[in-house]
Amino acid sequence: MERLIGRFGGQHPGALVVVFAAVHGNEIAGVHALQEVFALLEAEAKSKTTFRFEGTLLGILGNKQALEAGKRFIHRDLNRIWEPAEIERILHTRPEAREAEDREAAEILSLVRETIQQNNPDALILLDLHTTSADGGVFCIPAGDPASLRLAKALQAPVILGLMDGIRGTLLHYAANRAFCEKDRPAHCVAAAFEGGRHEDPRSVSRCIAAVINALHAAGCVKPQEMNTRHQEILLNYSQKLPKVSRLHYVHSIRPEDRFRMRPGYLNFQAIRAGEHLADDAHGPVLAPRDGLVLMPLYQAQGSDGFFVVEEVAASS
Repeated sequence: MERLIGRFGGQHPGALVVVFAAVHGNEIAGVHALQEVFALLEAEAKSKTTFRFEGTLLGILGNKQALEAGKRFIHRDLNRIWEPAEIERILHTRPEAREAEDREAAEILSLVRETIQQNNPDALILLDLHTTSADGGVFCIPAGDPASLRLAKALQAPVILGLMDGIRGTLLHYAANRAFCEKDRPAHCVAAAFEGGRHEDPRSVSRCIAAVINALHAAGCVKPQEMNTRHQEILLNYSQKLPKVSRLHYVHSIRPEDRFRMRPGYLNFQAIRAGEHLADDAHGPVLAPRDGLVLMPLYQAQGSDGFFVVEEVAASS
């Protein structure tokens, strides 16, 4: 597949909305969702003479090599290498000497910056689409600024606060540092990640479609009354059953030599008790460190986070 999943708009000024899919190569739902969104936009433009799209939508395939291999990553997690010093190292490495994820990162950065230069957008809005290896994982993660929190809430899914403090080197971290921008252009940059559900669940595609459309509404690219679809109803109906806002309290980080194995049957947002036997590793049982809700229990071979523990908080937080 090509790096560029699609591009739409550019005829009228507005925000540049960049949506990433398959940053983890085994998370294909976002790719299918973006393909459907671009098809919907083309259909709207052809069928409605009044349809107006302000700004530009750019859909980017994250880890091409891992997607082709059906793996989360080839050498290392593409969503953990976006540290400024690491990106500088990659950019100063000869292209032919770059390893798998290094090449992916360099190409992504080049495409985003070239599009910024071409469009000179009013604002940069980044949305990173993901899925999880367990059921129930529908939520969004804002970057650490108020505008990104407003974007996350506009996606109409549960919001997880503080998760960026528990991990490092994500696309969200890079966006929060305005590192995609050049010479303070564009003036505004907001970012959020969206988790659409279990990898293999076909409804994850619908929920990702809804998240992209909601982001376009929030960015002012299309009017709120336009592009309302059944996908948004699917997302709203599912999200009503989940906590509105939660805050991260614990990350169980793992290494390959730990031989971590999550015990079967855990779902995202499932209540757990302190001392509960959640998993096993090379050192023995892994117990829950506190009461809370388990998030992203790991049920796949690759990954550096065994599980997260969050706690529901007031929606106004």
